[in-house]
Amino acid sequence: MIKVTDRIVRLPGVHSMGVIGDPGCEGLGTYNMKVYAGALEESSRDDITLIAGDLVPIGTEHYYQVIQDMTEILAGNDVYCLRGNHDTGAYTEYFGEKNYALLMDHFAVVVLDNAVRRFEEEGLGLLSEVLSMDEVRQVVIGFHIPVPNHFIPNSVSGEEFSRLKEAYGSWKEKVKYLLCGHVHSRFEDQIDGIPLICTGGGGAMIEDVSEDIKACDVEHHVVHFYEEDGVLKYRFSNLSEDCYRRESEDGVLRQKLEETVQGELMAHFKYLMFADRAKRRGFDHIASLFKALASSEYHHARNFYSVLERPGAFTEAAGTYVSGETFEYEYLYKMMAEYAKDHESPLAGQAYGGAAAAEKVHASLLKQASDVEAFGGKTIYVCPICGYVMEGESVPERCPVCGGPKRQYEVYEA
Repeated sequence: MIKVTDRIVRLPGVHSMGVIGDPGCEGLGTYNMKVYAGALEESSRDDITLIAGDLVPIGTEHYYQVIQDMTEILAGNDVYCLRGNHDTGAYTEYFGEKNYALLMDHFAVVVLDNAVRRFEEEGLGLLSEVLSMDEVRQVVIGFHIPVPNHFIPNSVSGEEFSRLKEAYGSWKEKVKYLLCGHVHSRFEDQIDGIPLICTGGGGAMIEDVSEDIKACDVEHHVVHFYEEDGVLKYRFSNLSEDCYRRESEDGVLRQKLEETVQGELMAHFKYLMFADRAKRRGFDHIASLFKALASSEYHHARNFYSVLERPGAFTEAAGTYVSGETFEYEYLYKMMAEYAKDHESPLAGQAYGGAAAAEKVHASLLKQASDVEAFGGKTIYVCPICGYVMEGESVPERCPVCGGPKRQYEVYEA
C-alpha cells in the first residue's frame, strides 16, 4: 500500500485503475476479508488500485496494520487509498495525504477527503489546480460520501456539493466521472451532467439501496477505469462467491483447515448439548454461557470454512444439496439402520431411521427451493426431539416419527 507524501503524484506508464469500495467497515474477520482478497486479485488486472474508503472498522493502529499487511501480501499492483468515515485516528500515519492527485498517461484522479461530510479547502484548491493544467484532459474526482443524488439521502449536503461544483466549475468539461463509496451496494447516476459511480462492494455486506436497487440484485464487485481510443471508460466486474482460492490450493493448508472446521463444529455441537443439559437442570446461567461458547465455535468454523468454500452461483446452489440428502435416506441411513438392527443396537437404529425420514423431506424441500425465485414462503416445523421436518398450515399434534408434542416444535417462517 502506498503512503502518499506529495499532493501531486505522477504515474507514467499507468493506463488503468481498479476501484474497491468499503472492504473493512464491518470488521476484518476472515469471512469478510475473503471478498476483499478476491477484489484485490481482480483489481490487479489494472495498473493500480484505489480503495474508495472504509478500509477498517475504526482507525486504530491495530486495524490499519492488519489491512496493510493483508493488502501487501495479496495485491498485485500499487494500492492507493482515500479516507472513509470509518478511517479515523492513525490514517495519515499509514497512508499519508488525505487530498492528493494521481496524474496518469491518459487521465487523472483527484482524491478528496469528505469523511466528515465536508470537503476540505485544501482538497478543493488542489482540484482546481489540477483541472487548470493543460496536460490534464480527463479527470475522475474520488471521495467517500456521495453527493446528493436520486437514490439515497445518505449524502453530503447540497451546500457542500455547491462548494465542490465551484471548485471544478471553470473546467467542468474535464470532469468525466464522480466516484464514491460509503453505500454498500452500487449505483450509477447523473449529477450536474456528470456520471456518478457509487461502489461499496469490496467486502461489506451488500445492503438495499432503494425499491429499485435491492441487495439481491447486486454482487460484490470491482470497478475498472481504462482509456480506450482516447476516451476514459469504466466497467463493473462482479466477484463470484468463489473469488479467492489461494489457501485452498495449498494441499497441507487445505487438509489442516478441513480438520480445523471439523474440530470447531464438534466443539459447537458439544457446547450446545451441554447447554441443553444445563437448562434442563435449571442452570440457566450455565446454559447461556455454553450457548455463547457454541456460537463462538460456529463463527470460528465459518471463518475457516470460508477460506476453503467453493460455492457456485447462489441461484443455482440450492439444488446441489439434493443428491446428498437423497443418498442418505435411500442408501446410507437405511443400510446403517439395518446394520444396527442386525447387531442388536436399537438406539443407533432408531437414530438412523428417524434421520432417514427427515432427510427425505429435506430432499423434497430442496428440490422445491432449487428455483429460488419461485420458492414461496413456507412455514417449516422441526421436531427438536428427533429432527423430523414438517411443512404447511396444518401439522400433527404429535411428531409422526418420535411422538414429540407440537408445543415443542421449532418454527421457521419468512
